[in-house]
Amino acid sequence: MKYCLTILSFLLAFAVQSQELEVKATTANPSNTLNDGVVTLDVTGGTPPYTYKWSNQETPLDSPRATGLIEGIEYTVTITDSAGNSVTKEYKVEAEAITEVFNGVMTPAVNGLGSVLFWDPFAAIGIYDPIAYADVKLIPIPGWTSDVQNKYILKKWLKPENSQVRKGEEIAVISMNDGPDETIIAPVDGSLKYLVKGGGVIYNSDNPEHIIEQGAHYLAEIKYAEPVALTHPNGDPVTKDIPFIVIWLVLGAAFFTIRMGFINIRGFKHSIDLARGKYDDPNAPGQVTHFQALATAVSGTVGLGNIAGVAVAVSLGGAGATFWMIVCGLLGMSSKFVECTLGVKYRDILPDGRVFGGPMNYLRYGLEKRNMGGFGKVLAGVFAVLAVGASFGGGNMFQANQSFEQLASQFPVLEGNGFWFGIATAILVGVVIIGGIKSIAKVTGRVVPIMASVYVLAALAVIIVNIENIGPAFSAIVEGAFNPSALKGGVIGVLVVGFQRAAFSNEAGVGSAAIAHSTAKTNNPPSEGFVALLEPFIDTVVVCTLTALVLIFTGMHEVEGMAGAQLTSDAFGSVISWFPYVLGVAVFLFAFSTMISWSYYGMRAWTYLFGKSQKSEMIYKMFFLIFVVVGASISLGAVLDFSDMMILAMSFPNIIGLYIMSGEVKGDLKDYLKKLKANTLFKSQKKGKAA
Repeated sequence: MKYCLTILSFLLAFAVQSQELEVKATTANPSNTLNDGVVTLDVTGGTPPYTYKWSNQETPLDSPRATGLIEGIEYTVTITDSAGNSVTKEYKVEAEAITEVFNGVMTPAVNGLGSVLFWDPFAAIGIYDPIAYADVKLIPIPGWTSDVQNKYILKKWLKPENSQVRKGEEIAVISMNDGPDETIIAPVDGSLKYLVKGGGVIYNSDNPEHIIEQGAHYLAEIKYAEPVALTHPNGDPVTKDIPFIVIWLVLGAAFFTIRMGFINIRGFKHSIDLARGKYDDPNAPGQVTHFQALATAVSGTVGLGNIAGVAVAVSLGGAGATFWMIVCGLLGMSSKFVECTLGVKYRDILPDGRVFGGPMNYLRYGLEKRNMGGFGKVLAGVFAVLAVGASFGGGNMFQANQSFEQLASQFPVLEGNGFWFGIATAILVGVVIIGGIKSIAKVTGRVVPIMASVYVLAALAVIIVNIENIGPAFSAIVEGAFNPSALKGGVIGVLVVGFQRAAFSNEAGVGSAAIAHSTAKTNNPPSEGFVALLEPFIDTVVVCTLTALVLIFTGMHEVEGMAGAQLTSDAFGSVISWFPYVLGVAVFLFAFSTMISWSYYGMRAWTYLFGKSQKSEMIYKMFFLIFVVVGASISLGAVLDFSDMMILAMSFPNIIGLYIMSGEVKGDLKDYLKKLKANTLFKSQKKGKAA
């Protein structure tokens, strides 16, 4: 008996031991390229098969190997066997190159800032469920792509409509012009609904409506018994958040639109007259004309976001995101009016003619008038620090980095020559910015109209070639805006994507443009506010919308697995074969003009912090040019992400000040409109008129 108990104890101990999971890990850092770390696990013990729940969302649950990891960052993985035994481990791929070290250090900072900017207050208080659910599983034509040239017919249904089908069952047979019949298999359990009748056409590449219509390549849907949460490969739920920064910018724009009596609409005609020079007073204080100030500010906003960012928005939100993008752009016009009016009103002009204006001035001195001097100094200081960081990153390194990548993809001779590209770009930028705002304004005044005209004409050419798609395209935009699928996040999801792209692109409420507009020659601050409200119209309502229409008219908004500038390039290339090369040059011009404008924004923030001497300005310019080379030479990952976020963060101190001073602006606007109505404003004499 004692002998039997000993054997039994031994067997029990062995059984327990056999259930313990043992994990051996191998980490690898294959190259100096950022974010290519690898962790490979070898698991023994327990009861196979195992599942692997990685903190890296892109690693599937069945994968013992995680790739694309950020060097220097710890990742967790929970391994669970089929018996439910689990163990959690932490692993880190060591950073080796200096760029990897910087990237690893900055990633937590990006996550921290992102947790503020992209925090979802509605989800936090429980009035909105951010998790994306699918009510149905859409069944597409197997292997379908947006550029396919074929006709697909639903030959016959193998299961009756509304019947319950199980995963793996044969449900239909489809035929095509060039190829054998294909049997369609149910991918999930649920209730079958036909989207095409037997014998009907599923998708015909010769039918423009099919090219434009979102989801035209789906033949059926299977309704789940209960909505299914969409998940990332690692099992985390996909969320459709409503970022706080978008709410902050859009609510501010809506408030200023109402507060100023819809100045974005009723002031539009007068703003065009001002930009055309009808009211230019050569003897007014300032350094540049209304048009030059507008061109400088537009060059700072029209950039990669109008090309790559719009493609991402339309890919995520569908055609309907275009509608909400336009709405947000129209609202943003009012924010620009308020901030640029204040930018001129509180500017400081030195005896040598240099102008110092923008949010730093009106936050400090405007609030000081209201006995809020201490609060104003804090807001102005925070804004200035953010603006300097944003100018080096989002307004400089990000532009140099992305323009080099885009050009290198079109001109292979550039590959591996980022340093020399950076040197050449820095020289071009230096030639312009050393001359100050007058030099910057002269260049942007010439470059912006040219690059915008080329882009607009090319977009219109693509739209005209596909003009037969105009009906389906606008139907897709309206339908997608008000009745989108659950996969797009519903109306809220599409609205947020559209608002987010517009708010990020035109920077209305960020305050950067007020720095450029403060240099305009004028005796009436609201006049520059009128000029400034054209910016979001040009940036978002015109350029962003044209990009979206090109994508929709060519059917590229349906492409999966591709986004950004490449998607836009392919859309243009589908009609104008050589245009991707022109687009590559346009991207560089967009980036170049953004850099020279942001050099001025950053310099004014720098001089607010470190003094207004010309020596201080020159030190900043030297730093700025060095960062151009750095941005083009190496991949900086999270450093660029963080500095790009700083542009958005500038809106926090700025909009607080705008709210407080909106009444003052409304009063100034009222007085200005009285002068306009009484015809007492200065009007320039038209040149070329016979004596």
